[in-house]
Amino acid sequence: MSLETQINQDIKAAMIAKDTATLRGLRAIKAAILLAKTEKGHTEELNQEAEIKVLQKLVKQRRESAEIYKNQNREDLYQIEVEEEKVIEAYLPKQMSKEEVESVIKAIIAETGASSIKEMGKVMGAANQKLAGQADGKTISEVVKSLLA
Repeated sequence: MSLETQINQDIKAAMIAKDTATLRGLRAIKAAILLAKTEKGHTEELNQEAEIKVLQKLVKQRRESAEIYKNQNREDLYQIEVEEEKVIEAYLPKQMSKEEVESVIKAIIAETGASSIKEMGKVMGAANQKLAGQADGKTISEVVKSLLA
């Protein structure tokens, strides 16, 4: 079942349950998927990789907004962003821990033969491909920097 079909079913269930927090998050996902489908150069259906990228982008937006609201002491808006983030994260694959990411990146460094921070780009490219959807770019970058430094 495609993500879009799953989201539509979950929207109906959230409407029946009158769960406004879940409904907000699901509607954000649906809107983002529709935007992605109508962008230039896209086919009719999104593949799983594209769906994951859309969801990761939404989660990142929610985290950044929540941080801004927290810094501005807007607890009401902060809570909304956190609730939506949790709903969106439920549709993403399980994220790897920092230790798991570190072990994968150590293997990539051994494969590529990288030994200095100058070769970070080569390692990052391979790591982003291998860990797509399982770890965010910020975590991957931090681990690569610490291992190559």
